[in-house]
Order: sequence, then C-alpha cells, then structure tokens
Amino acid sequence: MSDELFVVTVTYSPGPHLDRFLASLAHATERPVTVIMADNGSVDGSVEEAVDRYQNARLLRTGGNLGYGSAINRAVAEYGLPAATDMFIVANPDVQWGPGSIDQLLEAAGRWPRAGALGPLIRDPDGTVYPSARHLPSIIRGGMHAVVGPVWPSNPWTAVYRQEREDPSERAVGWLSGSCLLLRSAAFTEISGFDERYFMYMEDVDLGDRLGRAGWQNVYVPSAEVLHDKGHSTGRDPARNLAAHHESTYTFLADRYPRRWQAPLRWAFRGALGARSRLVVRSSLRARRKEGQS
Repeated sequence: MSDELFVVTVTYSPGPHLDRFLASLAHATERPVTVIMADNGSVDGSVEEAVDRYQNARLLRTGGNLGYGSAINRAVAEYGLPAATDMFIVANPDVQWGPGSIDQLLEAAGRWPRAGALGPLIRDPDGTVYPSARHLPSIIRGGMHAVVGPVWPSNPWTAVYRQEREDPSERAVGWLSGSCLLLRSAAFTEISGFDERYFMYMEDVDLGDRLGRAGWQNVYVPSAEVLHDKGHSTGRDPARNLAAHHESTYTFLADRYPRRWQAPLRWAFRGALGARSRLVVRSSLRARRKEGQS
C-alpha cells in the first residue's frame, strides 16, 4: 500500500469552514493526502470551489441528505478504502488541523496495534479543551448525565462520564468524538462501519461501543490537537437538532437493553429522554426568541 492518506469529510453547505479545513491539512501531515467530500446536498458553492482550488479534493455527491454515518459509509465503499489503505481519517469540515496532528495520530496507531479508532485533543474556538474522550453511557452515569445535566451542569455524574477531571493522557477510553477520528480499516470493516439508523448524533458513541465489543480499542491521543467549530451546523436549527439528539440517545440505549424483560427500562428511557428533550427544546426556542428581540 502507498503512503497516500485518505480523509473523508461530510459536507452540507459548510461555507468558509471547508477552506480552512483543507488549507490546514498541509500542516497536519507530511504524507500525501486525498480528501473525499461526501456531499449531502450543499447549495452554497463551497464544495465546487474546493475542487477547483485544491488538487487533492474529490467530490462525491451522495444524492441527498443521508446523514453523517451513511455518507461516510458511502464514501468508504465508493473509494474502496478498506482495500486501499490500512488507516483513514473521518472528520467534520469545520475542523482546523493543528501542526503534525495527523502524524501524531498515525504514530500512536503504531503504539496501539488494537486501536480501531484514535482521536485527538479537541479545542473549542475559545481555546478550551472539549471533553471528546468519554466513558460509555451506563444506566447510572449516562442516565444521570442526561436527566440532570441541563439543570445541574456541574453534577458529579456528568464530570465522570465526560472524564472532565482526567489529565490529558494517551489512554484507551469508551468512545471518541466523531468530529475527528483516525480509523483502522480492518476494524471499520469488521463492524460494518457506522450504523446508518443514526441520522445525526450518537453514531460515534455507537461506533466506539461496537469497536470495543469486537475487541478493538478507542484511544485518546492528546499530543495531536485540532480545533472544532462545532456550532456551525448545530446552530442552523438547534431545536430540531436537540430533538434528534434525544431520539438517537434512545436508539442507542434501547439497543443495549433489548430483551423482553427489559421493556420497563426502555419505557423509562423513553419517558425521561422525552421530558428532557421538551425541556431543552423549549429553552432553546426561548433563547432564540430573545436573540431576535434584542
């Protein structure tokens, strides 16, 4: 196999973020890079401009808004990545790459031969570290984070789940943010890629969980850094996105407790998440109305 590295990103009218994504790649690795833009229906002209400006950019039109995981799967299949490369990257187009960040991830992959996914330290635009390496959501830890998090952000269950009190160190974790991942082709193939039932949100939690169940590791690599302007997509329709997040959370939890005798637990998940969804959606709508009046 060649040294060529494939980076897959899902685009949906990404605006100027895409240019910063592509321009900063030159600082992230010394290897030749091909960027596959799995486009879910952009109308802002940014993907066409990227193809004209960057010789290493390839445009794959998915034919509609398939969602994140489905678009990644489509690109991986269309370009035959598992056969073409041992490792490939998936990343959001609003990521900006830190110097040597991809090379750091690749070096860590050599240290962790059972790593199916490796993720960098992610900073928000204000420079703070985003808790991108987390435990898997258990009934107590994840449930309490989901239910009390909106009204008590500093609660201890959220802190443990998000590993907020952990020092940045290279380690195996439950799951990693899907905004930027180095994936091992063999692992991705073994678990059949992303679960396409998740249109948005929780597809990365599900991926990390299924990798772990298959005997692979999710490894946090804080020596690699990227910046993620995650508000560019969620800000378009926050109420709809919040509702989708809760629906995806229910799908994830219901999958983990599928037996007939566990039905009351699934009902409890549905009721608690439904109440939380209504609370945060109403709060979001009120905030947007206030912004419109100011």
